[in-house]
Amino acid sequence: MLGMAMLVPAIADAATDNPDWAVFLASAFVTLFVGGTLILTTRAKFSNLVVRQAFILTTAAWVALAAFGALPFAFSNLGLSYTDAFFEAMSGITTTGSTVITGLDTAPPGILLWRALLQWLGGIGIIVMAISILPLLQVGGMQLFRMESSDSSDKAFPRVAQISAATAIIYTILTLVCAVAMWGAGMTPFEAAAHSMTTIATGGFSTSDASIGHFDSALMDWIVIVFMILGSLPFVLYFAMIRGNPRALVRDTQVQWFLITVAVSILLVAFWLVSKNDIELLRAIRLSSFNVVSIITGTGYASADYNAWGLLPVTAFFFFMFVGGCAGSTSCGIKIFRYQILFANTRVQFRRMWQPNVVYSPRYNHKPIPESVTDAVMSFFFMFALIFGVLALALSLIGLDFVTAVSGAATAIANVGPALGPTIGPSGTFAPLPDAAKWVLSIGMLLGRLELFTVLVLFSPAFWRA
Repeated sequence: MLGMAMLVPAIADAATDNPDWAVFLASAFVTLFVGGTLILTTRAKFSNLVVRQAFILTTAAWVALAAFGALPFAFSNLGLSYTDAFFEAMSGITTTGSTVITGLDTAPPGILLWRALLQWLGGIGIIVMAISILPLLQVGGMQLFRMESSDSSDKAFPRVAQISAATAIIYTILTLVCAVAMWGAGMTPFEAAAHSMTTIATGGFSTSDASIGHFDSALMDWIVIVFMILGSLPFVLYFAMIRGNPRALVRDTQVQWFLITVAVSILLVAFWLVSKNDIELLRAIRLSSFNVVSIITGTGYASADYNAWGLLPVTAFFFFMFVGGCAGSTSCGIKIFRYQILFANTRVQFRRMWQPNVVYSPRYNHKPIPESVTDAVMSFFFMFALIFGVLALALSLIGLDFVTAVSGAATAIANVGPALGPTIGPSGTFAPLPDAAKWVLSIGMLLGRLELFTVLVLFSPAFWRA
């Protein structure tokens, strides 16, 4: 699929007489040749994957996608090293949105389209993985959604192929609707196509260095806000709505928590902008809404440099990076359902303190939470904090300043995109960072996108002895 996707930017470059069409054609040939060779040399009687094979193949697939996806960047006229090319591709396929490329406004159309396609493919990939693979692997509490869907989604879509097909249709429809809306709001057809793919994927790659701020349009901002939120909602609930349950989204407690979190965060930042920065109310709401939604969902677009807004917004945006959207979406971060499980268990512990003889059970979506899910979520929080600390320490040892190291680690593991500070903030890029830092951040992006344990389990000796 990746090799075939490379033909799209090749056509775009050929249509505009850009010589990079040959780069994409050659990259497609290499990718298809290697992929075809692997298929032909591993053709054997099909057998169901065991859990260990699923872990290995999932991680290997994402690394391979980034490695081959980097080829057009490395061989183009952008002058990127393979380190930069791999970083850009990993950022794209994980829908992170951090970039090392400058001069996007004059970049070849093929490169811009390839960045958008990488994020779009990464978005559909993570949705399918979250629905069909992670619950089976019991990673970070994702088995909760296998339990919840066992009475409905599993019957409606009993095989992974059916789930993938239904997801792809919904994902494509949302992308097309977004593109039409953006076109109607003033983007060119090319800009609308590219931004619609990176918006619904909550990826954040843009065709301009100024991101969405380049268009300076209130209507455009609100269109992007709507589709960033749509990309951050559970796609399995879109299935439910299509199958005759139109209130599936509004009844889901994860969606409720997510929307409340977004609304409260918007009001907090907007209040600061009005009271401390003397910004007119409607403009403050627009600026706050766009950038808060962008960071919480992990999209990473920017309509302004929030580093200049003051201490409270900058601090708030740092913590927004860790929120994330809903499980089963294209979004990133810790994700809302894990905070719900943490809160539910904390509330039960308090109740047991003043009523020790009463049996309480934590609940999610009005159903009891299995102890295995609670254990997995608690382990995820611990490992997330540990890996974040390790990444920040590694970046500091490489030579980055405190703000760049800490916010860089956060944006990598949470797959957000821009970080804080003048270097890698919303008005900067990751190009000035040392190569070693880019490899560390690439590892962080992979870990964050695959929910940590999917990758880390491969480094356990017990895993290979099993």
